[in-house]
Amino acid sequence: MKLSLGPLQYFWPRERTLAFYREAAGWPVDVFYLGETVCSKRRELGTRDWISLADELAAAGKEVVLSSLALVEAESELNAIQRMMAHGGFWIEANDLTAVQLCREQGLPFVAGPSLNIYNHVTLAMLVEDGLRRWVPGVEQGHGQVDDLLAAHAAQGHALPELELIAWGRLPLSYSARCFTARALDVPKDACGFRCIEHPDGLPLATREGTPFLRINGIQVLGEEITDLGPELPALRALGVGLLRLYPQASGMREVVEHFDLARESPLAPPRRGAVNGYWQGLPGKPGLPPG
Repeated sequence: MKLSLGPLQYFWPRERTLAFYREAAGWPVDVFYLGETVCSKRRELGTRDWISLADELAAAGKEVVLSSLALVEAESELNAIQRMMAHGGFWIEANDLTAVQLCREQGLPFVAGPSLNIYNHVTLAMLVEDGLRRWVPGVEQGHGQVDDLLAAHAAQGHALPELELIAWGRLPLSYSARCFTARALDVPKDACGFRCIEHPDGLPLATREGTPFLRINGIQVLGEEITDLGPELPALRALGVGLLRLYPQASGMREVVEHFDLARESPLAPPRRGAVNGYWQGLPGKPGLPPG
């Protein structure tokens, strides 16, 4: 079972981002996902910078995947995906069908990111035919749904793609053309001042009663809780999970990686450090809510 570091969801300063990945190159991470998946206005690192960083990590013996935006709206964003593909040395994580189509046209293998809608075996088989080689299910798809979908896919005689699950981090729940951070701070989206950079783990959102509820991250909304599938490792092995995705956070990431590195080598489930992922167990995603 491999460990992957998912794409950085937040907007960090350039030097902080580069320092993070150069330190992470020495961690027991097998696969790095690099690239902007949330907002194309975040240009502390451009496409050329991400590719250069990818080359560095590959030279250090790491597998690298270049991640695309989850919402492609402009020609410039389409061009960025094409530049990543033109490098030719890395798989693409397709987070919307634009990237899928480009990979299909060029006959390139790709990773299906969690923002692609794959809810049945027919869709999965179609995308496998298009070049899907690794699948990261959507955050709300639980153990039972994933197991049933893969079983139906295999029953049709199709080879199973590699399975990667989000095992640690705040879950990316939704995306919108509207910028939630700009709205929350009462500034126009087109003149946001890149205020996301002030919130390295997202902007906390509470209920009227003051209970922590969500994290706002530009056009993305995240869950407040840190999901932890560590205690589910025995069941994940039985399901055939090949990669555990850990999403970067502003502090303590080395300890998280080391925790999962030890856990994957042990037959015993590690103690829980984050919150229960209700979705994975067929329950409400947020702990404490009643079913239904």
